[in-house]
Amino acid sequence: MDLTTCLKSLLLATHQYRDSRTAQHAAQLQKQLQEVSGLKCDHLLSSAQVLPSECVSGLVELAGNPNTSPDLKSSIISLLAGLASDDTSREILHSSYNLTSTLASVIHCHSSTPGEPLVLQCLQVLQKLTYNTRTFQSTNYINELISFLMTNIQAQNEAVVMPCLGLMANLCRDNPSVQNHIKSLDNVKQFYRTLINFLAHSSLTVVVFTLSILASLTLSEKVGDKLFDSKNIHQTFQLVFNIVVNGDGTLTRKYSVDLLVDLLKSPKIADYLTRYEHFSACVSQVLGLLRSKDPDSAAKVLELLLAMCSVSGLRSLLCDVVFRPAGPRLRAAGRRQGAGPDGGLVLVQWLGSPVEGAEPCSLRTLQLLGELLESLEAEDGAESVLGFAEMLLPVLLGLLKDLDPEKGEAHLRKLCHRIAHFGPLTLSLLSSEDSTRSLVSSQVSAQLCLSQVESLLSFSCRFLFCFCCSQLCAEALLKTLELMSKLRQQVKDMETSFYRLLQDQRIVTPLSLALTSHHRERVQTGLALLFEATPLPDFPSLVLGESIAANNAYRQREAELSIKRVAEPRPSNRSFMAPCGLDHLKLIFVFCCLQLQEQLKDSHVSEIIDVYEQKLAAFTSKESRLQDLLEAKALALSQADRLIAQYRLQRAQAEAEARKLASLLKDAERRREDLQAELSSQVLEVERSRTDMEELLQHNARLQRDSEEHQVLKGAYNALLSRFNESERLLKELQAAHASLSKQTETLRRNHEALLQLQDRTASALEDREQLIKSLQSDIQKKNGDISGFCVNKILRDQQEKKELEETVDVLRKELNKTEQARKDASIKASSLELQRSQLEVRLKQKEEELNKHSAMIAMIHSLSSGKMKSDVNLSL
Repeated sequence: MDLTTCLKSLLLATHQYRDSRTAQHAAQLQKQLQEVSGLKCDHLLSSAQVLPSECVSGLVELAGNPNTSPDLKSSIISLLAGLASDDTSREILHSSYNLTSTLASVIHCHSSTPGEPLVLQCLQVLQKLTYNTRTFQSTNYINELISFLMTNIQAQNEAVVMPCLGLMANLCRDNPSVQNHIKSLDNVKQFYRTLINFLAHSSLTVVVFTLSILASLTLSEKVGDKLFDSKNIHQTFQLVFNIVVNGDGTLTRKYSVDLLVDLLKSPKIADYLTRYEHFSACVSQVLGLLRSKDPDSAAKVLELLLAMCSVSGLRSLLCDVVFRPAGPRLRAAGRRQGAGPDGGLVLVQWLGSPVEGAEPCSLRTLQLLGELLESLEAEDGAESVLGFAEMLLPVLLGLLKDLDPEKGEAHLRKLCHRIAHFGPLTLSLLSSEDSTRSLVSSQVSAQLCLSQVESLLSFSCRFLFCFCCSQLCAEALLKTLELMSKLRQQVKDMETSFYRLLQDQRIVTPLSLALTSHHRERVQTGLALLFEATPLPDFPSLVLGESIAANNAYRQREAELSIKRVAEPRPSNRSFMAPCGLDHLKLIFVFCCLQLQEQLKDSHVSEIIDVYEQKLAAFTSKESRLQDLLEAKALALSQADRLIAQYRLQRAQAEAEARKLASLLKDAERRREDLQAELSSQVLEVERSRTDMEELLQHNARLQRDSEEHQVLKGAYNALLSRFNESERLLKELQAAHASLSKQTETLRRNHEALLQLQDRTASALEDREQLIKSLQSDIQKKNGDISGFCVNKILRDQQEKKELEETVDVLRKELNKTEQARKDASIKASSLELQRSQLEVRLKQKEEELNKHSAMIAMIHSLSSGKMKSDVNLSL
């Protein structure tokens, strides 16, 4: 199935699910999402087609709807993430479809469960979507997203901390509104402390993310001065360069390069880097990364080198590493990292690399070499450039010859970008010594420059309505003309070709665009070419003035319209074709008219043209009259044919209708006879139906009486059932009370046995005491006779012992009385409990008898009701 059919099916499934959120529609939409995900959808959004735009709009709406199921949201987000395959598509999803706000709203809805797979997926897609894209703090749900990120970063939730840090780094980078919002929060100091703790994390990716956030938030504050001061900055440089060279992957290398680029924007840190003692060794190791065939890593490395070139103190150091021989120490470090001392060779290899997706690397390499060669020229380092130029020029010329002009706008952009960078690079070589200039002059021919200019002029005519392409063509054309101006004395036929091109009518458009540009270099280049072209006899100065005036009017009109567009919402589908105003179209017609005027300067030729125009006008009038006669004859003939055809058609229709009426009459007669027989049968059927109806009415009356009896029995059954339920409830309560009383009885029985045992022990102890008393009394009586002769004191002591013994006996007697009273009380309680138990058993027997009666009645009712139902069924049958 092709992509268009799949997209139509997906759009239909989206609308169906949006109108009715049923399980069937959700399954259909899930199936269509899987089919589209399996197709190749590269650059689908940048094609500016209506069908993909409607599909994406519907999917984004469903993803942001809280009623959409999480599984369906996950599938939608996966498809949208697959569509964001390039920078242009990511920009469209971010700005035109507000996918960033939608994903932020999804995260806000599931913020209570940050470890959920849907939240992690949204964070990863947002990190991909917001990279190198500015997201304003006023965007919907961005404040809630920032709060969610800070909360989970401070909580150090390992499941989402890495994507949270990456997304926060994207939001903070080059974004003053988000930075000011975070700095105005109350817990920002705690957030800073958490980030500083993350600097000791084991993952290099987490460390890079953290440094990027700290650099964005604190670089111009006191905290940043402490983090990136002269004592710590060298360790920071070493750490970041190590991550660039030995990073965990392309993602880590990408963010570490961005961190270095951001740090270089600070003049103080850039100055620290110029004084960094290991800078040459680090750059040599970074150049070694260009030996890999990964275009993404190479693009980021070249971006870092270009950022270093913007610092004047670092540009000369880069030239030393790239072009000049390295010292022994640097060569050893370079061999350890796989980078040779000749970094320029690696750059040249990337210029002509056939790796897919390496076009940005080629353009950045051209720009980097142009800036480095310009620095070498200022430092009088042409001796180091001669060998490099011999290797570089064939590759550059091969790039210009490699493109096919018939392959469309993409190849046009590649060619224009290459020529725009090829010009300054070649001009830098021309500014060197005589040997380098002679080398360039021998390699660049007038025919090559002329063919490039002709191709660019033809491209300008083909893509005249595309403002972006016109600007690219104009810039490339001016760079080529500037190169021809520099080489016109050294290259054969270059001067003739140069002046001939300056007098071409088509050169007016790029020249007027350069003179009205807001770029200083383009204006200067345009003025230099205008100074060369003004003395020429056939230079179209009038047309140039009209073009400049039209460009100024067009810019003024665009400025007025842009003010009106500020409050208007962006359209859902972006168009990459710049609008062409009326002034721009008028400019095209002026060019055509002036070209005809310039070509027909001869008066004889104009008279001949007038004669031929008169003859052509006469022939045209005769032809028009003959055409009118032919049209009249053809009209009359067609009318006659139409009348004949109408007559034949009407006759055929009449005959057909007559045949049809005859057949209808026969059918009607046959149908009447059939209906007559059917009517007689229907009469008999009515009689039978009447008798059946009377029987049914009688049967219905019987059923009605049975139904009334059934209702009465049903009421009685319900009453008995309620009484049965109440009796069952009382029975359960009595059983529970009986169980509790049984437990109490058992407890009292055990207590009674214990008291009986205690009574027995007490009685035995009392008997022992009585025997002891008797024995003591006998002993006393025996000893009374023996102690008569003792002294009074002995008698008193014996009396005292006797009293004590008597008191002991009295105490024991009292205890015995108490024990006997307790035994009597326990016997009384036991007898009362026995009486209660007997009463409860009697009541329980009564309840069981009542329950048996109720069960018998219920069984009888069940038997009666079941018998009645069977009789009803027999009657109905």
